[in-house]
Amino acid sequence: MADLGSQMAYWNGVGASKTFTHPVNPDRLAGAGPNARVLDYGCGYGRVMAELAGHGFRDVSGVDPSPALIERGRRWRPDLRLAVLESPPRLNCPSARFDVVLLFAVLTCVPGSDDQRALVAEVSRVLAPGGLLYVSDVLLQDDERNRDRYAACARRHGTPYGVFEAEDGAVCRHHDIAGLRALLSDFDLVAEDRIDVTTMNGHRARAVQLLGRKR
Repeated sequence: MADLGSQMAYWNGVGASKTFTHPVNPDRLAGAGPNARVLDYGCGYGRVMAELAGHGFRDVSGVDPSPALIERGRRWRPDLRLAVLESPPRLNCPSARFDVVLLFAVLTCVPGSDDQRALVAEVSRVLAPGGLLYVSDVLLQDDERNRDRYAACARRHGTPYGVFEAEDGAVCRHHDIAGLRALLSDFDLVAEDRIDVTTMNGHRARAVQLLGRKR
């Protein structure tokens, strides 16, 4: 569960058919401007990219480790600029390449703390100074079902509290807000919004959206 690529069988199988729902608030990116160079990291089938294009953003690209999800996106929207991420978390592009990077429901798919830190470090590398990191992810839930899942996974695998095994085989992570802020401590936090989302398996969950500016 520590390797970013360890769930490829899931994301190229049942995971490739999921519907992703975290909402995009284009007002949070209004200051970046329509010509901002935007990367959707972990773009899935390009849903967020399509929304951003619809809001007037002209330079949007996306990467995802799952060839099946990228192929789904290419069939759905051939106009989107989609690419397979070959060696996550490493991006095959120069430093300071982007003005905005989005991580929408990506950290929840990366259960390992070291892997999350490596991912955020790579995102920081490709962001230009003053660039924006827009994160949307699921918070720790306090219902009995989720508490039991967190505890069971911690006992079985020694994982951080919040990691759990979903009913369809995915290993995911919900986050303590203090932990998310610490993960983004190299960024200046400029916005934090609490939202409700529907998970990829159809459950309602409390989530948060964070906007950080690279120092």
